Amino acid sequence: MQAIVPVNDDQLDAVSKAAFYNPHQILGAHLSEGQYADSVTIRVLRPHAKSVGIITADGETEAVPEHNGIFVAVVPAVAGKDGPTVPSYRIRTENEDGSVRVGDDPYRYLPTVGDMDLYLFGEGRHERLWEAMGARVKRYDDPMGGNDGTPGQQVIGTAFTVWAPNAHAVRVVGDFNHWDGTEYAMRELGSSGVWELFIPGVQPGEIYKFHILNAYNNWEMKADPMERSHEIPPRTGSIVVDSTHEWEDADWMARRAQRDPHQGPVSIYEVHANSWRKDVHNYRELADQLVPYVQKLGYTHVEFMPLAEYPFAGSWGYQVTGYYGVDSRLGGPDDFKYLVDRMHEAGIGVIMDWVPAHFPKDAFALGRFDGTPLYEDPDPLRGEHPDWGTYIFNFGRREVRNFLVANACFWLDEYHVDGLRVDAVSSMLYLDYSRDAGQWHPNKFGGRENLEAIDFIKEANATAYKNNPGIMMIAEESTAYPGVTAPTDQGGLGYGLKWNMGWMHDTLEYLHEQPINRKWHHDEITFSMVYAYSEHYVLPISHDEVVYGKGSLFGKMPGDDWQRYAGVRLLFAYQWAHPGKNLSFMGNELAQYGEWDYNGQLDWDCLNWPDHRGVQDLVSDLNALYKASPALWSQDFTPDGFQWLTSDDSDHNTLSFERIGKDGEQMVVVANFSGSAWQDYQVPLPKGGRWKEVLTTDDAKYGGSDIHNTDIQADAGAYHSRDWSTRITVPALGVVFLVPQD
Repeated sequence: MQAIVPVNDDQLDAVSKAAFYNPHQILGAHLSEGQYADSVTIRVLRPHAKSVGIITADGETEAVPEHNGIFVAVVPAVAGKDGPTVPSYRIRTENEDGSVRVGDDPYRYLPTVGDMDLYLFGEGRHERLWEAMGARVKRYDDPMGGNDGTPGQQVIGTAFTVWAPNAHAVRVVGDFNHWDGTEYAMRELGSSGVWELFIPGVQPGEIYKFHILNAYNNWEMKADPMERSHEIPPRTGSIVVDSTHEWEDADWMARRAQRDPHQGPVSIYEVHANSWRKDVHNYRELADQLVPYVQKLGYTHVEFMPLAEYPFAGSWGYQVTGYYGVDSRLGGPDDFKYLVDRMHEAGIGVIMDWVPAHFPKDAFALGRFDGTPLYEDPDPLRGEHPDWGTYIFNFGRREVRNFLVANACFWLDEYHVDGLRVDAVSSMLYLDYSRDAGQWHPNKFGGRENLEAIDFIKEANATAYKNNPGIMMIAEESTAYPGVTAPTDQGGLGYGLKWNMGWMHDTLEYLHEQPINRKWHHDEITFSMVYAYSEHYVLPISHDEVVYGKGSLFGKMPGDDWQRYAGVRLLFAYQWAHPGKNLSFMGNELAQYGEWDYNGQLDWDCLNWPDHRGVQDLVSDLNALYKASPALWSQDFTPDGFQWLTSDDSDHNTLSFERIGKDGEQMVVVANFSGSAWQDYQVPLPKGGRWKEVLTTDDAKYGGSDIHNTDIQADAGAYHSRDWSTRITVPALGVVFLVPQD
């Protein structure tokens, strides 16, 4: 016997408008009960259909119109081991224009998100959130074959999942349904605020969005917060991705998990991928050109300015809309994976800028996602950055914190990225950041610290290090907040490294002075050692210092052209010799005349001139010396790795110091910041015997005057609290590196 499973008219009407919170309750297949338990009622929504048929293994059953585009049919149940069950079926649809299509039914599938996924997300503890949310391609075996019933094929489709707890309804729209989501309404899974739908037939490469009936009953189109790829801006659609990349860096990843990079040599080349070279059009071409270039220069790591999806090119990537999507301007996810793979093959680590501090207000993205401040803090004094015109995340909301913590793990796990440099940490730490009195209110203890953001930072760092041993979490933090690189179990923020913004500012200010005036500013070049071990530092000469009228590194140096080239070489050598890891922005190594232009490219033509090539060659040789000399990196974070020899010779604008490796390796560095060479200059030494000059920035091959020191002998006799000293010639605007010859 057969009978239609009844549904009330109000529910049918809401389903027909794709505005019902649980369309699976009405649409799809439902077993009858009682004396009709041997039959199955199947409802489908086909608002533009002329006729609809339900195809099973036993044949086709005509569906009849029921209400406003909803068709219904009753088919026999099939015998299962536990009683009658729903048969596999397909839907034949004949449209008003006479076209016919046969396809699968989204509403016959169980949820693709499990109860544990929902529980962990609700608790803010789903560390692999990207495997449960967003658009995920799925394949299933089915008795009727493929999507259209072709025998021997799998069903292929995409599971869509999105968090929108204040939405009344959510639809999936895209090119595959002509951006009409009537037939693809999602269901809300309990009280989780998560909406889900598996759509058979939606293939990788399809463009989609979520059509949300928001808290104010307005329909809005939103890109997927968990999108893996995005249309090239200014287009705003998300793209379904099914990665087919096969990683070839297993050895690298195994070694990464066994080592502590913070204790090794770290020399970082910072890159804006879209303006490094304009003849590079995608990540694969970038790999072909950037990898050998970085190998030649000898850097240990490349740090990419943000490569998560961002709409406005002028933000350089620091206003992110797609936190799980790779910047589409240079290709898709597998293209970026190829680039990382090639980096690892060449022995180069990959660091990526990560921006959890804020996000832009673009209407298609995260802002007011379900009509309410969902991702952003609802408090207007905490939810917006006055300087940047962007929203601030609600760090106290579990789901938002989970979104961000999992995002850090995503880049480290899914893309094998070796470190994250976290942008604008100070803006997260302080409630009064860039605010005047009356524009902020204190925390519950009366302080200015953003307690929720601090908890988030600690959790993100602890989770990233726990799940991805061998990576680095690096803070760009511009204040003296205590314990940025202290472990979280000791009350610190848990970063592995912190940018030394004070060193960068003081050093560049000092070098901007004319050499004749530097004696009056000597404390600027020595002050960094007062606090050098307060955190684990990276010394950056970053993109921020060579843009917006600040001039290039070459342009910052005073004097004639020779002095400027020498000043750039001096800075590189001093930076590499100073305790701390090193970072330099692309183009610095060229000593290019012009500052960075994100719309252009580096001034590669300058390498036609020997002085520019000389600076580039020096960087390569410095990196080779650095990596081969544990004295320069193995004790960066302890006073045991550094001793002043002379720090007070302001009259000569000269410094000398010793770097010491953990196994006793020694290197003496003499840096002359004056415009004159000092002959017969006495340098204290930590031991007797013969010493050797292993590098001087004044070498002719770098463009220098070619002053060298040979036959260096340590003479006995107290000098500057040392028992030994020697006399050498220190070139103008030059740095000399000495090692004991025996």
